[in-house]
Amino acid sequence: MTMTDEHHSEIAIVGAGAVGLAAALALAAAGREVVLFGQASAPRDGRTIALLDGSWRLLGALGLSEALDAIASPLAVMRLVDDTGSLFRQPPVEFKAAELGLPAFGWNVENAGLVGALAARAATEPRIRMVAQAVTEIVPGADSVRLAGDGFAPVEARLVVGADGRRSRVRGAAGIAAREWSYPQVALTAILAHRREHRDASTEFHTRAGPCTLVPMGGRRSSLVWLLEPREADRLGGMDDAGFARAVERQTHSILGAMTIAGPRGRVPMGGLSVDRFAAGRMALIGEAAHVFPPIGAQGLNLGLRDVAALRDAVAGTGDPGDAAALARYDGARQADVRLRTGAVDALNRTLLTDLLPADLMRGAGLLALSRIAPLRRLVMRQGLAGGTAAG
Repeated sequence: MTMTDEHHSEIAIVGAGAVGLAAALALAAAGREVVLFGQASAPRDGRTIALLDGSWRLLGALGLSEALDAIASPLAVMRLVDDTGSLFRQPPVEFKAAELGLPAFGWNVENAGLVGALAARAATEPRIRMVAQAVTEIVPGADSVRLAGDGFAPVEARLVVGADGRRSRVRGAAGIAAREWSYPQVALTAILAHRREHRDASTEFHTRAGPCTLVPMGGRRSSLVWLLEPREADRLGGMDDAGFARAVERQTHSILGAMTIAGPRGRVPMGGLSVDRFAAGRMALIGEAAHVFPPIGAQGLNLGLRDVAALRDAVAGTGDPGDAAALARYDGARQADVRLRTGAVDALNRTLLTDLLPADLMRGAGLLALSRIAPLRRLVMRQGLAGGTAAG
């Protein structure tokens, strides 16, 4: 809606993607009054999100269980296949949720469907005021932050949450430094139908260009994320649907049989971003405003949802959600988790892009250990699911 009178709010969130919407719902559920800025929409470009167990429980606690049950598919097995051609190539490694006593590691849902479900839920929450217009001016103050833009009167908020992506305006206003980098990779995304059952298993082929991953969807369908050298991405991305489906089948060694395109296709350049701190001057960063890395190990959005849970907990019980103590708690809670996962994903991706024998040896030894040592495999699985985000 458009506001015509000056408005004061406890918390304003800039960015109405999945993480921003989840933050609005989580903070509203904790009793906060929230203003959410931005268009709640996502492109249908074949991208899906594997919501790990903690993220699934968080969203369920926010009232999304029924909506997500209707559009999500379980991810019970995660399979890694070394397809680099290395001298130290190891047999495939399978991680099974049953080893941890779980029905699934998580659930796969199309990104646009997730945003739609979150937006519909937010529209029913009386503590959330949704403003479709964009924020174009952010002015920090001692006691509040002033937000302005076309189509609405200025808003004064005690805490501003930046969920506005890698080009975050909030990050700039807070004076938080960011380091960005790029990879010589482009991700092609698509939704495919296939002849064989996926049996709720995700398969990630590690190639010299990066991972090529098939993630299960409802029926005999899977979503694809295929990292490629940019010129090869242009060549394959320019194919018609039939030719592209055949190329995917070849790359994945016909593991799911013959394929056809069953949904939209997309193209996403790969890069990374990290920040030196996660909050400053009554502003906090979540999601891709704070961290960006390649789509490996289903960590991206799940890390953003852990940001949401940490922020909710950091401001719990405080009269002023933007005070220095609350923001220091949030920053401290996110430092180790974000840096560990960003570093691990970056390191794995870079080892795939090199043909140096030491890197191949290290990666091969790691996969061999995971395949042979069950306690180590279970430890890695628990770490991948760590940082549970369920509401408490």
